[in-house]
Amino acid sequence: MTLIPDSHADLLTRPLFAHLATLMPDGTPQVTPVWTIWDGELLRFTTTSDRQKGRNAAARPHVALSIMDPGQPYRYLEIRGRVERVDPDPSGEFFDVLARRYGLPYQPPVGDAERRVVIVVRPEHVTKQ
Repeated sequence: MTLIPDSHADLLTRPLFAHLATLMPDGTPQVTPVWTIWDGELLRFTTTSDRQKGRNAAARPHVALSIMDPGQPYRYLEIRGRVERVDPDPSGEFFDVLARRYGLPYQPPVGDAERRVVIVVRPEHVTKQ
């Protein structure tokens, strides 16, 4: 059973930027805009193993994302969840999937493919407006 209400599922199925909050080593939040993909159960995004959000998500699994509707800025979805796993993506294949989804014109493979990872998040709490 998904926690995502039908009324706001479009915010995850449309290629909208999400803002991902992770926890720094000192416990303070760090927020970064990210591309995401939702499969009806899990959220996935990509980064590299040496970027702060990747290091934070791997070390401290509690994360939060917010996504707003650009046509109705007061309509949003906030998702708090847990990083279920960090999958290596040394070919950058998942970056390619997201690049196509978000319309990024580039020629694969992505230049940092050998450091690419896929962060997989399971939603645990959802707030909508």
